[in-house]
Amino acid sequence: MKVLSPAKVNLHLEVLERRPDGYHEIQTLMHRVGLYDQIEIREGGEGIRLVTQGEAVPEGTDNLACQAARLFCQELGIKDDLEIRIRKRIPVGAGLGGGSSNAATTLMALNELLQAGLDDKLLIALGARLGADVPFFIFQKPALARGKGEILTPVKLPAQLWFLMMVPPFQISTAWAYETYDRVAGQKKEATPIQESFPDVADLLLVLKNDLEIPAFTRYPEIGRMKEELLRKGARGALMSGSGSVVFGLFVGPEEARRTEQNLMLPPGWKTVIAQGI
Repeated sequence: MKVLSPAKVNLHLEVLERRPDGYHEIQTLMHRVGLYDQIEIREGGEGIRLVTQGEAVPEGTDNLACQAARLFCQELGIKDDLEIRIRKRIPVGAGLGGGSSNAATTLMALNELLQAGLDDKLLIALGARLGADVPFFIFQKPALARGKGEILTPVKLPAQLWFLMMVPPFQISTAWAYETYDRVAGQKKEATPIQESFPDVADLLLVLKNDLEIPAFTRYPEIGRMKEELLRKGARGALMSGSGSVVFGLFVGPEEARRTEQNLMLPPGWKTVIAQGI
């Protein structure tokens, strides 16, 4: 079975207090984008085997897709004799949720391949045991995520949203970003009220915010400079996604995004990707 595993961007991210389980309470508005890894799952062999192409990813039990497959098989009491092939196109350590998406896509694919019949509620519960962003990818629609990411509310976004993503030649550790944010900014308990419908892009621009830009811009000021460059060159809005390192510009059509892409002055090693919200 071959399936596509999409990336995401965070259009709003607030970091709240740390939970007893080590995660933080968050409030984040997430949207999937049409940048995909490809996953192929084959039955047979012995144990769970991982084969990857493209960008380097964690191997074996450190890989979230492998963890997802093992968890799924354990919960259903079936043998975990599977081969998982991942063709990576989503940048790693970039705040685009590639690993979480791979885990969610693996759960959904196995549910179909093995005819397990689990509903989305059960799949989301499994996904929450793997990582904070995994439930969102199983939800498969724009959402406001709360808790550690498992409390999901559907959100209506404008139909034509396009993203010009600027990918630097370095990664940012999610754990480092949160730990540094706590040390620099402290912890807050109350989130900003966020609506559940954005009829127009202008409404969405009002909530563009990412608390984790604070540690990222301090250590990697070029991310902040590229955010400003996007705004100067025509983006309707710009923001770093997740814990970084990707910063994206927001547009209402592919032509706008391409014009800005052509006018950008990229630092050495940086690259761009254009994708539509899905």
